[in-house]
Amino acid sequence: MLKRNRLHRYLWLAAGCVSLALGIIGIPLPLLPTTPFLLLAAFCFARGSERLHSWLVNHPRLGPPIRDWETHRAISRRGKTMAMIAIAAVFAASILFNAPMRVIIIQVVVLSAVSVFILTRPRPPHEKP
Repeated sequence: MLKRNRLHRYLWLAAGCVSLALGIIGIPLPLLPTTPFLLLAAFCFARGSERLHSWLVNHPRLGPPIRDWETHRAISRRGKTMAMIAIAAVFAASILFNAPMRVIIIQVVVLSAVSVFILTRPRPPHEKP
């Protein structure tokens, strides 16, 4: 049983590291979403390493959107704006590169649902007027 628990911790830790790496790579790349990968990393680290979870959540740059989500299930105005820009860019690129109509239709459905989800999340209390 002890070996199995240790294996689970290592798997959570590995998944957290991969997610964190993808989130960091997504910072300069506009089409790779940073925040969802950071949220996934925090989720995985919470199960695999309390130390790494604490480091990530309290990081001065990476931590605020994670804390907003974990505490209030909220997305900042800037986060929403950046997400909508990325969604529009992906859709525009698909049209620009003549993606097949079925891909466009799938994107309309999926990106619309994602947009509704993002836009209906509250803003964190520290942003409210």
